[in-house]
Amino acid sequence: MRRFLRPGHDPVRERLKRDLFQFNKTVEHGFPHQPSALGYSPFLRLMAIGTRSGAIKLYGAPGVEFMGLHEENNTVMQIHFIPDQCQLVTLLDDNSLHLWSLKQHSGASELREEHRFTLKGPPGSPPSATQITAVLPHSSREVLYLGTESGNIFVVELPSFRVLEDRTITSEAVLQRVPEDYCNRRSCELVEALREHPKNPDQILIGYSRGLIVLWDLQNNKVTHHFLGSQQLENLYWQRDGSKFISCHYDGSYTQWPVSSDNRQPEPLENLVPYGPFPCKAISKIYWQTTKNGLPYIIFQGGMPRASYGDRHSISVVHGSQQTAFDFTSRVIDFFIIFSSEPTAEFDDPSAMVVLAEEELVVIDLKTAGWPAVHPPYLASLHCSAITCSHHVSNIPLKLWERIISAGSKQNIHYSNMPWPIDGGTNIAPDPPQRDLLLTGHEDGTVRFWDASGVCLHLLYKLSTVRVFLTDADPNDNMNTLGEDEWPPLRKVGTFDPYSDDPRLGIQKIYLCKYSGYLAVAGTAGQVLVMELNDEDAEHVVDHAEADLLQDQEGYRWKGHEKLKTRDGPVRFEAGFQPFVLVQCQPPAVVTSLALHSEWKLVAFGTSHGFGLFDHQQKRLVFVKCTLHPSDQLALEGPLSRVKSLKKSLRQSFRRIRRSRVSSRKRRGGSGNASEVQEANAKFDQDALQEMELAPVQRKIEARSAEDSFTGFVRTLYFADTFLRDSSRHCPSLWAGTNGGTVYAFCLRVPPAERRMDEPVRAEQAKEIQLMHRAPVVGILVLDGRSTPLPEPLEVAHDLSKSPDMQGSHQLLVVSEEQFKVFTLPKVSSKLKLKLTALEGCRVRKVTVANFGSCKTDDYSENDLAVLTNLGDIQIISLPFLKLQIRYPCIRKEDVSGIASCVFTKYGQGFYLISPSEFERFSLSTKWLVEPRCIVDMPEITSNNHMHNKSSMENAARKS
Repeated sequence: MRRFLRPGHDPVRERLKRDLFQFNKTVEHGFPHQPSALGYSPFLRLMAIGTRSGAIKLYGAPGVEFMGLHEENNTVMQIHFIPDQCQLVTLLDDNSLHLWSLKQHSGASELREEHRFTLKGPPGSPPSATQITAVLPHSSREVLYLGTESGNIFVVELPSFRVLEDRTITSEAVLQRVPEDYCNRRSCELVEALREHPKNPDQILIGYSRGLIVLWDLQNNKVTHHFLGSQQLENLYWQRDGSKFISCHYDGSYTQWPVSSDNRQPEPLENLVPYGPFPCKAISKIYWQTTKNGLPYIIFQGGMPRASYGDRHSISVVHGSQQTAFDFTSRVIDFFIIFSSEPTAEFDDPSAMVVLAEEELVVIDLKTAGWPAVHPPYLASLHCSAITCSHHVSNIPLKLWERIISAGSKQNIHYSNMPWPIDGGTNIAPDPPQRDLLLTGHEDGTVRFWDASGVCLHLLYKLSTVRVFLTDADPNDNMNTLGEDEWPPLRKVGTFDPYSDDPRLGIQKIYLCKYSGYLAVAGTAGQVLVMELNDEDAEHVVDHAEADLLQDQEGYRWKGHEKLKTRDGPVRFEAGFQPFVLVQCQPPAVVTSLALHSEWKLVAFGTSHGFGLFDHQQKRLVFVKCTLHPSDQLALEGPLSRVKSLKKSLRQSFRRIRRSRVSSRKRRGGSGNASEVQEANAKFDQDALQEMELAPVQRKIEARSAEDSFTGFVRTLYFADTFLRDSSRHCPSLWAGTNGGTVYAFCLRVPPAERRMDEPVRAEQAKEIQLMHRAPVVGILVLDGRSTPLPEPLEVAHDLSKSPDMQGSHQLLVVSEEQFKVFTLPKVSSKLKLKLTALEGCRVRKVTVANFGSCKTDDYSENDLAVLTNLGDIQIISLPFLKLQIRYPCIRKEDVSGIASCVFTKYGQGFYLISPSEFERFSLSTKWLVEPRCIVDMPEITSNNHMHNKSSMENAARKS
């Protein structure tokens, strides 16, 4: 009866669990998915980005980040900071306005939504009457001017969003001062731009889409000047002194207009089509920046010749005789210029151009000759080539860290040395307690090393495996080289490049040993590269070896892609990780598992056909093992034949269902007529439904057939020094788990160091375990005599871990998709199991050992299993007793790619992709928590603040 009794509530353990475990989603790393709007505050020196999903993100100095989310999840169309305030306004595509404030709480600033508002017209008016097209926050900080599709401009009070109807600027009032022939020829149409006079806050410039521009006097409610443009208007920009402004147009031209003190009809000073005379694209935005040397910077978006360059996304910078059209690989959303914002400054003196493209953020240094790009400390374009895998390494030794940074700095010599220009706010988060690396593998054959220690995910170093292979593109080709006389003077900028020279180059598995500096990388076409870190450029031959995983099999024919062709002779490599040996699996299928033991100098690899072991010190193949089942034909078709195989398997499934229905009808109905058979079927379905409803919570795990496809697929590889043959002697071993629920164990004989190069490494199969339910094996772990997981290779030698207990008996933990099972070693007899699928109806997708420390004391920590299921839940399971400690919902179960991309860290944190370009970071630990903590203090304001002097925002800022 004891097994049916519910275990008692242990208050001590429950209290300890509260000290150990806590789930938090802490920060989003990478580039926002589908950005749609950009804003900048020169006063706060903060940048804001809005997305199509309704998110708004603020960025300042590295570590200063804020995030908000509109409840409506609508696209953010525009972002405007309120002058001299810690507030901003967003406009969504549902025509709603939202006021956000940075307020201080518990010693740090937070972004909060204060008010929301939708502009409504009189009853019966069309939606276009109040559809907002332009927003101008006035420098008084009291009102917003809202231009609409109808041509009317509404005035809204801040922060209440009350419409001041008596101050509305109607299109009829504007047209009273415009010549009659112009009014008859053109209507005002929608308001395209609103700009406040830089020297006189009582005047605003209004630009209408048909080309009419007027200067409106707010005090006297009348037009003081009108400017008659002949082309469709796109945007306006005031020069600093207010004596002139620039208009840019749909035909690719821009015009400079004078603003005189008298009421004379102004004529344009200059009308220029920069890339004419042929038809050009619209110039959608323009800046005219003054400098001390007299030559202005003219910066504009678009304007390229339509016929030849209509598909380019460009921003041109013109300064005297210098002219460059920066060519971006994705659509430009918006851009702004960072220049002197001091009211007393006589010149703009621009320092940087910040461009938000659809797939990346690019910053150009305008102070340095050649206008180089600035290396961003955050908003990294993670998906510059699609991410195919990731690998996290905690607590990197300082020496390795410095060598990686040194290698990366040699790659960044073409970047500007300019300090990051968006530097608002103060990061008050504690310094990261350790150095962490996140490695991402990419479709183009590159591996990127990211500093994942803190809030900012910063690129340290990029490794390319392409040089080892022969591809269509020459790595020495430079896409940026231009002829001296080439026009337009295009220059490609940015790192986003989604196109791969060859999909076979894709990286599938990564394993880095932080103690020895060895790195193993495996790819889509069966290639396994072993590398070591070199601080200097080098030229050497990469040794090749082949591993034929089908050597003992007959009648199999590989139908997938061919292997990659390798370069003959010496290959030149940059400083950093340099490959010294290539192991090519045959058939060249995707490498599905990888393990590296740097102390024994061995690397193990597995595919859908089997696994092998390679000695990278002697550069010799130790053994291969084929795991194919006779029915595994699908494993030989490769990824390109998968669609055909899917159709085939679906067809077979439907045939099986049809056969089972026919046979059940024959058993039940015999030779009865059709109505009897139909009645029997209905009764059978009802009985089955009733049986399902009455089924207990625990359901039986159904054993899978050995004929299911991909049973030989190697899911996991694991090295361990443990007791495999008898309980008196331990030896090195290699364990492999397959998709068919089979675990193979091999005894290894590794010669001692003095004879390591003279004697070969030998391997002999010692065990083969077949799980009864045949579920895929996703994890293997050996626990020592203290029930502690075995340390990593070289961890004990570096005094970072206790030596494993070799006196007590060891235990083997095998994690399948459906259950956890503990075996004793060396007899491999079942000791304990936890049926996860039977109880929860879910399957294990990821599992790792994590160390959880108490937030109350430094003296206590424990090792537990962190498990991610196909339902997106994370479960923490204790070792060695396999008791469920806690469960947290983390990822939506529909987000299959997010679940597949998840990677756990050694100390209870994790990362998963919430979009192709963003990692969500989460923490399961109370002790290890990396999240933004920052403060934005409002600078002193010299001008009269009116009602905002008493605002709660400023009071909070003063207290800080």
